[in-house]
Amino acid sequence: MPLDSRIRLRTPFASDLDLPPPFRAIALREVGDAFLHAAGIAAQEGAGTLVHVGRFDRAEFAVVLEPEEPLRTARRTLYAGLAALADALAAHAPPEKPINIDWPGAIWVDGGLVGGGRLAAAPGAKEDEPPPWLVFGASIRTAAIGVAEPGLLPLTAALEDEGFALGGERLVESFARHFMAAIDVWQQDGFGEIAKSYLARLAPERGLFREIDENGDLLLRRSGKAAPERRRLKTALARPSWLDPATGGPR
Repeated sequence: MPLDSRIRLRTPFASDLDLPPPFRAIALREVGDAFLHAAGIAAQEGAGTLVHVGRFDRAEFAVVLEPEEPLRTARRTLYAGLAALADALAAHAPPEKPINIDWPGAIWVDGGLVGGGRLAAAPGAKEDEPPPWLVFGASIRTAAIGVAEPGLLPLTAALEDEGFALGGERLVESFARHFMAAIDVWQQDGFGEIAKSYLARLAPERGLFREIDENGDLLLRRSGKAAPERRRLKTALARPSWLDPATGGPR
């Protein structure tokens, strides 16, 4: 993998989470917003900073990155983060529990929405230059506190109700390890391996072949049609489908 495609992280220091190098944690109180806070301190704190919120009902965290490739291709970091998050969930899931992704960032467990991931870049970053920073953030519903009674929202799920014996902090720790593994794969073997891992989590559809373009767009090739359908990642990132703007968490 070319040097300018690597994602650089800095040296860690001790935290309240058991994180692998080079992450270092910043904890927020329950009312905090990990994604917005990470974006606000990214320029000062730098790569490897992982902000997390101490909540009982969901795992909420965001990590700062400093890509060395242009923004137009660095947006594919979203896929590495989501693949790592799905793998972290799968590692702690009950047997045969399906974990899927709805493009680009929604995470579903056994047909119920539990949360998702999103990506932000430094304001003013140019498409053809490395951005000063990126922030990958995620929010996963761990318990159905404040959610309507079971059955009223059949497409809503929480890890606790799906049989996961996994708290928010442990999920963050597991994500960090899977994310570092994903970045290593990207650096050693190329983005294609990340794309395979991510695309394998999308719900299959007969006669449809999916691939991720160099700029992160999703290309849909259907049987009998020569030209692919393009779904633009940059546009989709502006309004994450899984996010409830009122709560800052999963819908």
